[in-house]
Amino acid sequence: MTLDDYILNHMEPESDYLKALWRTAHVHLMNPRMSSGHLQGRLLKILVEMVRPHRILEIGTYVGYSALCMAEGLHSDNDLVVTYEIDDELEDFTRPWIEGSPFGSRVEFIIGDALLKVPKRGERFDFVYIDGDKRQYIDYYELALRYSTSQAFILADNTLWDGHVIEDEYAHEHRTEGINTFNAYVSADLRVEKVILPIRDGLTIMKKRN
Repeated sequence: MTLDDYILNHMEPESDYLKALWRTAHVHLMNPRMSSGHLQGRLLKILVEMVRPHRILEIGTYVGYSALCMAEGLHSDNDLVVTYEIDDELEDFTRPWIEGSPFGSRVEFIIGDALLKVPKRGERFDFVYIDGDKRQYIDYYELALRYSTSQAFILADNTLWDGHVIEDEYAHEHRTEGINTFNAYVSADLRVEKVILPIRDGLTIMKKRN
């Protein structure tokens, strides 16, 4: 048994629905590991339960696993996860999984570029989860700061990028460069408190300062 197995065996179990979503993604999609998965999904759910946001913005839906976990953690059916996916080829896979979930009514799934669509929406969010194009993380981050409430939490996924952020052979790979640039940018930004959790390939949690 690995340490990861031990952790998964001693925490809240994954629902049968999410387990089926995870397995189906691994059968039908090219990059299924992009989905959040059991550990990170349960963390997202419990963070939402702790923060108690009314409106969540997610940038990068992929298969909908993380959106459904956050929706599960919402306090009421009047609260909402608004999730944007720029890759329209994923819609036929993702939409039925979101709509078929017990928490699907708490998710608004939108195909399109969040950078273009969120400003037109004119809404502010209490909680933001960034998991889109790594080369655009700073743009997503600034969008999150602009369209979130005064004490919002902002999360960014993949911020250790499987450890590539400290490996010389990946230093000039575009996505690694994007993550490293983002990490340096956030580290120097006094507008937020921040911490990086070394789970999976890194999750940064930020809170806007008053």
